[in-house]
Amino acid sequence: MIKSSHCALCVLAFLLGGASTVKADSLTLKITKKYLNFPVSHQIDRKAMSIKVDGKTERMFDIRLATGKPDYWVFCDMSEFQNKNVTIEYPTTDGRLNQLYQDNEIAGKDSLYKEQNRPQFHFSSRRGWNNDPNGLLYYEGEYHLFYQHNPYEREWGNMHWGHAVSRDLIHWEELPVALYPDEHGTMFSGSVVVDYNNTAGFNKGNSPALVAIYTADNAEKQIQCIAYSHDKGRTWKKYAKNPVIDSKAKWNSKDTRDPKVFWHKPINKWVMVLNERDGHSIYNSDNLKDWTFESHITGFWECPELFELAVNGNPDNTRWVMYGASGSYMVGSFDGKKFTPETGKHYFLTGSSYAAQTFTNIPEADGRRIQIGWGRIQAKDMPFNMLMLLPVELSLHSTKNGIRMYSKPVKEVDQLEGQVLQRHNLTIEEANNSLMPFANEPCMRIKTKFRLSHATSAGLKLFGQSLIDYDMNFNLVNGVFYSPDDCTSMEIEADIIIDKTSVEVFIDGGAYSYSFERKADPNNTSGFQFFGNNIEVLDLRVCKMNSIWNTNL
Repeated sequence: MIKSSHCALCVLAFLLGGASTVKADSLTLKITKKYLNFPVSHQIDRKAMSIKVDGKTERMFDIRLATGKPDYWVFCDMSEFQNKNVTIEYPTTDGRLNQLYQDNEIAGKDSLYKEQNRPQFHFSSRRGWNNDPNGLLYYEGEYHLFYQHNPYEREWGNMHWGHAVSRDLIHWEELPVALYPDEHGTMFSGSVVVDYNNTAGFNKGNSPALVAIYTADNAEKQIQCIAYSHDKGRTWKKYAKNPVIDSKAKWNSKDTRDPKVFWHKPINKWVMVLNERDGHSIYNSDNLKDWTFESHITGFWECPELFELAVNGNPDNTRWVMYGASGSYMVGSFDGKKFTPETGKHYFLTGSSYAAQTFTNIPEADGRRIQIGWGRIQAKDMPFNMLMLLPVELSLHSTKNGIRMYSKPVKEVDQLEGQVLQRHNLTIEEANNSLMPFANEPCMRIKTKFRLSHATSAGLKLFGQSLIDYDMNFNLVNGVFYSPDDCTSMEIEADIIIDKTSVEVFIDGGAYSYSFERKADPNNTSGFQFFGNNIEVLDLRVCKMNSIWNTNL
């Protein structure tokens, strides 16, 4: 036992919110409040912590538990263990377990969503790290965003499935963690479906189960598992006979992950697209439990997608899109078992976006294919890290080079627009003067079209950072090759969306898009500056963007 006075133990019990027993490397207490708050310090190495209930390990994760003043606090939701005694074990002899405490609020709640580097209209988790979106699903009025999540640190690790819901794709409510690491490993990427026909046998009465199909990652291999929910994804039960696919031996590789599953009506089967070693594999199933390998296409890495889109909005002319984590894609046909490409690989986006996924179960009356990508943009010195990019609508268009994919922000983004300034046919000087009042705004949207007079670099900067730099001589937009469909046009359009830490740009109606970290040269006081040789700003629309967090910036 730690040597301490009776009074000190009484204070500790009060802080913990219930009776407790403290040992050098363990703490036993009764859970009486919603959260356990943990202090984190990046001066400390990670060590494994376990939380046991009735002798069973219910939580296991690595954490940098602070010994003194923490860098920030994280939390663990203990709602399901109310009025139970739990034992927290951590390899330490210096009393640092004494600093954690119970509360019905997370530590730092007063500053939540008001932090200096908190994105104001992009989703980011309350605490910890987030990366790949998972299980994007629409069901009974809610858009579900699951995501790769480390609840206990602002760096990658401890992969859980975080969870948030929205009714409009813009305003998000973060819910408790959906999937925790288990005996099979940590929770890597995957997807969620609605099993309307009860093919897996998990349904309850007339209510269909939501079924998550995900990768469990451990030191030996990556395997595919399933879990199901009867309460709109709020709680999940894992299938007792997991895994449902173990393909390490077949591929002689650990890299077998990220299942995307959907129901394919023409063959009345479930289809899984799974990244395996050097590309994407197709599997079929009748029941989400038993899977048959059908085919494989090489040349993709991680986070597969496969979906059908109308060409030019014509439902009688469709193509299938095979997609990889980098944003590269192929257009072709799909018979339920094999994808056949018609063209080579293309891209429609670059920059911070990675591992984007599209929503399943969007109502037919809506008809959109909506995608969200992980924005690899740091939230510096914050108790959270990374963000989700804005949801976009995907579409296929006929171009001079063949059928290509476009993306544009979903119409729901428009609701965040505040006061609008709109001008037309401006010189550079007039455009810069119009933009001057907006230079220090934390969040804004700029739609512009400008015409070049020379095939040299022209565009728009903010405090020296190029938001768009179009060089017609080398056919580059911000350093990446881009050739407009009208290759002799001297005009270019841009929809530029600026948050506190990020910039997203959509060129020529979404023919090409890119995203990057918002940076400013502290020695640059120029604000917004159009630049170029005698360019004409044909259209300029500027508006402030409101926060989704209902708080003052």
